[in-house]
Amino acid sequence: MRAVHVTRFGGPEVLTLAEVPVPVPAAGQSLVTVDAAGVNFADTSRIAGSYQPTPRVPFVPGTEVVGRTADGRRVLATTFEGGGFAERAVVDDATTVRVPDGVGDADALALLVQGLTAWHLLRGSARLGPGETVVVNAAAGGVGSLLIQLAGHFGAGRVIATASTAAKREVALSLGADAAVSGEADGYSERILAANAGRPVDVVLDAVGGPVFGAGLATLANFGRLVTYGNASRLPKPPVDLDTLTDRNLAVCGFWLRPALTVPGAFREPLEAMFDLVAAGALRPVTGAAYPLDRARQAFEDLLARRTTGKITLTPIA
Repeated sequence: MRAVHVTRFGGPEVLTLAEVPVPVPAAGQSLVTVDAAGVNFADTSRIAGSYQPTPRVPFVPGTEVVGRTADGRRVLATTFEGGGFAERAVVDDATTVRVPDGVGDADALALLVQGLTAWHLLRGSARLGPGETVVVNAAAGGVGSLLIQLAGHFGAGRVIATASTAAKREVALSLGADAAVSGEADGYSERILAANAGRPVDVVLDAVGGPVFGAGLATLANFGRLVTYGNASRLPKPPVDLDTLTDRNLAVCGFWLRPALTVPGAFREPLEAMFDLVAAGALRPVTGAAYPLDRARQAFEDLLARRTTGKITLTPIA
């Protein structure tokens, strides 16, 4: 079968299309014919060798697929050990969810990693309360675009989005953000406070890192929470001064989806709830380009260059 193959660590140039053996499922697993595989920013770190746990080369990347089992079921599944960027993939039966007909492939993939991340950031880490003000950094991305909508669904009083371009800020506003501002670090705090009528905010959700992390902390109100769940800038985050936290009763916490899914009820139930929201038109995943497997390198280049908006996917070559 054809698959995207990585034989050495590096940038998008290490992604090549190759013929590899069809994987063989073990007990408790199924082989699926892949209709589409999702591309995540974390995949760029996996092929660079900087992600933990670091995959062993050679390997087939890709941690999420939607496809058909041998008995015809249409399923969505994680492939955290890799293997998703291929014509066929092995999935664990325990981490598969039936996809209803009213949910498209790209929509389903947007809800797996990005959707579950957004859900648990708001419900578990930030513990969003009714009427609170939420800042969503990188708001036009896969997680950010869902955070805007779910924050409103969960009762946020005001959602402030940040994004790098005017076009992406328009996307954020179209999804329900009350305000959208530039996300660059210089002047960040001033723009956020101005967007909230001069008042500090309750929650900042940040996957940018670097100096934006520190700027976000400065915008928080008493008992405010900053949740960090990524470092797209790949710049060091400034140290957190404990006196700063105690002075305003602030909390800083981190989030990673994979261990969150070991908690009972953290996987299938939120996905099924989001499927229902999508089918009802109450949640709209932002989906971007679909690239064939032989253009995986371009997909990664576009992602790293911030040329994409929403969820991008790879589709197998017939």
